[in-house]
Amino acid sequence: MTERDPASTDMPSAASQGARNTRMLKKLAVVTVMMFGFGYALIPLYDVFCEITGINFLTQADGKAEDFARNTQVDSSRSVKVVFDANIKGPWRFHPTMSSVTVHPGELTTVVYEIANQQDKQMVGQAIPSYMPMAAAQHFKKLECFCFAQQDLKPHEARSFPVVFVVDPKLPKDVTEITLSYTFFEIPGRVAGVEATRVTGGS
Repeated sequence: MTERDPASTDMPSAASQGARNTRMLKKLAVVTVMMFGFGYALIPLYDVFCEITGINFLTQADGKAEDFARNTQVDSSRSVKVVFDANIKGPWRFHPTMSSVTVHPGELTTVVYEIANQQDKQMVGQAIPSYMPMAAAQHFKKLECFCFAQQDLKPHEARSFPVVFVVDPKLPKDVTEITLSYTFFEIPGRVAGVEATRVTGGS
């Protein structure tokens, strides 16, 4: 009876494991590309949806946020860094006046975003907020925000908008940083606060 060479039994196993690792890396690469592609596709998809339906989603103001801020204790034992981001879809100049701020949960805070219309005509825009991590959204209470309404800007008009917020002390302890990101869109079919009229041929 001949003894089997241990190396001969290990080699196929190592090769098989390497093949599985390669397949897994390829799958992860595909998923990553799809995630980035989906993110870039959101803006044009939003435009198409608005153009077809005429509907624009506005962030609803939280009617209880002011009472919440007034009656909430500041948790000075911990700090949360809030990072501000701005993206545009259309001929705007849009940015926060500060890149980040460190706050205590329960502390009322105000930051400012600046928006400028860079066209020779009046424009209507709308801001859509997003949060990272997404779970932080329910703990981010906004008392005042330009995202609560569509904004009409005259040709080359620049305006400053405050965002007044408080971070809920119930924010999970492991969350030490929140990114608040706004994307500012041009509203299709809207000019100077009124519905644009579609011009069709014929009488």
